[in-house]
Amino acid sequence: MTQADSGERAEIHHQHRDVNGGWLRPAVFGAMDGLVSNFALIAGVAGGTADTKIIALAGVAGLAAGAFSMAGGEYVSVASQSELAQAEIDIERRELERNPEAEEEELAQLYVQRGVDPATAREVARQISRNPEQALVVHARAELGVDPHDLPSPVLAAVSSFLSFSVGAVVPLAPYLFGVRGLWISAIVSMVALFAAGAVVSRVTARSWWFGGLRQLLVGALAAALTWGLGSLIGAGGL
Repeated sequence: MTQADSGERAEIHHQHRDVNGGWLRPAVFGAMDGLVSNFALIAGVAGGTADTKIIALAGVAGLAAGAFSMAGGEYVSVASQSELAQAEIDIERRELERNPEAEEEELAQLYVQRGVDPATAREVARQISRNPEQALVVHARAELGVDPHDLPSPVLAAVSSFLSFSVGAVVPLAPYLFGVRGLWISAIVSMVALFAAGAVVSRVTARSWWFGGLRQLLVGALAAALTWGLGSLIGAGGL
């Protein structure tokens, strides 16, 4: 192999998708939850009454309540997670200030555990420890699995959840808002959206598009069928 060939091979790069970002999980979960929960809610109410105004009102209430609930829950959850991570990072910062030699040795041992020979590990730890801020980043990543400069944003998580839930929840509601009567139009639109959403999500997982689509379709359809049956029983009972 020539040096030129080796250089060309060395230039080959690849990129990974962001799997730790603060927006993807709440956005995906929010859209799926909005679609499934509001479809099931509308189906349950439609099973108990044929009044489209009541069904539409239930759908709007479900959209609003679910979107605000998701946003609030995500904000508190991610904020608590970030606060916990920050508290642990502060502990690590204080340890680096009080016991720099011990922290340097700890970092060297971490590299040794990962297969680096002891002499090289200690030299790497020594060079990293010359910069306290860089040492803090390395320690936080190695010991806590977080980046002090890239903690999840609770606001981003809340906004993502609110918007994605709203988008998902409006799908089964839209036919009623446009004056369509009967559950079947909403059911068809919702099931198409369920399959499409599952197929899209499969693009960021290891599953095939048809598996992801069918799985999400079956879950949503089962939830809607069960709530429709419950609504029919309650409606028939005159409650």
